[in-house]
Amino acid sequence: MGRRMIDPESVSVTGGDLLVAALQAQGVGDVFGLPGVQLDAAFDALARCETIRVYHTRHEQATSYMADGYARVAGRLAVCLVVPGPGVLNAATGLATAYACNSPVLCVAGQVLSAEIGSGLGLLHELPDQLQILRGLTRWAGRARRPQEIPALIAEAARRACSGRPGPAAVEVPWDVLEATCEPITGLPVGVAESRPPDGDALEQAAAWLHRAQRPLIVAGGGVLAAGAWEELRQLAERLAAPVALTGNGKGALSARHPLAFEPPAIPNLIREADVILALGTRFATPEGARWRLREGQRLIRVEVDPEELARGPRAEVAVEADVRRALELLVDLLPGRGAVSWRNLDRLRERVGEALEQLQPQAAFARAIRAALPDDAVVVDGMTQVGYWARIGFPVYQPRTWLTSGYQGTLGFELPVGLGAQVAAPGRRVVIIVGDGGLLFNVQELATAVQHRLPVIVVVFNDGAYGNVRRIQRQRFGRVIASELHNPDLRRLAESFGVRALGAADPDRLTAALHQAQEVEEPVLIEVPVGEMADPWPLILRTRPI
Repeated sequence: MGRRMIDPESVSVTGGDLLVAALQAQGVGDVFGLPGVQLDAAFDALARCETIRVYHTRHEQATSYMADGYARVAGRLAVCLVVPGPGVLNAATGLATAYACNSPVLCVAGQVLSAEIGSGLGLLHELPDQLQILRGLTRWAGRARRPQEIPALIAEAARRACSGRPGPAAVEVPWDVLEATCEPITGLPVGVAESRPPDGDALEQAAAWLHRAQRPLIVAGGGVLAAGAWEELRQLAERLAAPVALTGNGKGALSARHPLAFEPPAIPNLIREADVILALGTRFATPEGARWRLREGQRLIRVEVDPEELARGPRAEVAVEADVRRALELLVDLLPGRGAVSWRNLDRLRERVGEALEQLQPQAAFARAIRAALPDDAVVVDGMTQVGYWARIGFPVYQPRTWLTSGYQGTLGFELPVGLGAQVAAPGRRVVIIVGDGGLLFNVQELATAVQHRLPVIVVVFNDGAYGNVRRIQRQRFGRVIASELHNPDLRRLAESFGVRALGAADPDRLTAALHQAQEVEEPVLIEVPVGEMADPWPLILRTRPI
């Protein structure tokens, strides 16, 4: 027998049935959620559906984070389902992270009874203006007032989430709308992602500047990965013989093994020396968020799907509002091959970057130990911890969509649930989560989710008994510490109490060995690495001057 689907054309359907059928129409096969009374009809419909698997978590925050990790690794829409009020607020940090990282997440939120919305009666899970809160966290949000409206709203939310610059969207469905019945609906709408075709004249102008450039540079950001344009990026870089500066969100768009790929610390040098810069799917921002400045005579070409972003920062000689992949396909056809690289001293620049990175110890040694133990297709979550900070500028990434960060949100605690979502999207591949003891305990309860849903993530927790970055900054600036030292449980025993295998590693070599051991089993594993205070990475991370 085939897998049974909710039938929206039966004699009578509920709003919950239509919600599930609408998700099916968008190709959704996994939902991350937590049940509650306002969602009873939706979860009952999911219980009768055999084509969508529900991953329930221990906290609503993990539902949106898991959806985010899933969406970025799979490259398609992911869905979280939460109750109104506290459910929405708990999921807010995951939605904010998805927004920062251009992740197509659909949040389906419950709501109180339609007639009581905005009444201020103090109903269970009531918020003063929940829809407005959701609109502040997403690219689009709407509310269903009748069950018949649900399929069109879900399709519109999916279209908005996946069109242009991807990002989260939300649909609010009141309790009574999910419970109500209606006549069958024939033909469910599908939200098709839309993109604006590139301006051919602008691309021809860009190609002319790049062809005449003596030292062309490509700056590749997260938009390259969102557009699935990594092969086109490689072809263009090789045709131009141009170095590719990978931003923190763009790591993996070109393999770190490629001779033209450069890590973020090289960006100041490359931007200073380039005469024509092609910025692809990036805010063209410094590590502190300001836009890079150009020297006199430099020319900037930007390809960006978000017209608002094109208006920020230095003036572009050519600004192309387009999907990066479509634009690159045309640029590759327009440009002849250049032959040898015209840049000087690129090898020496790579050496200097490597030397600067190696000075940050023990972060460099631990990060390289992790890389050495993993296959190229392993997904790594770059945590908000000392080794993670180093990794965002020095960790070699060899394949696209295998590197997950929290973007400019810097959301401590995102690591474990984002990794769980990535594991759902990448069964059969290894997912390794870099996290500190502080960040782990934000969402440590999701170890239970890993066990219950058999998600074999590997959690590498660096334990310094503190919010280590905060503690070091406090000592440097004020000569004292406050509220940054932590009392931790025995992390290995805690993991084992959840049913997670726990290992220890006291140095980089033992960490590599522990990672090999963890990959021999198909179950979640936690590896604790006790560490002390580490070298300050921020002078290198935030550097805007050439090395």
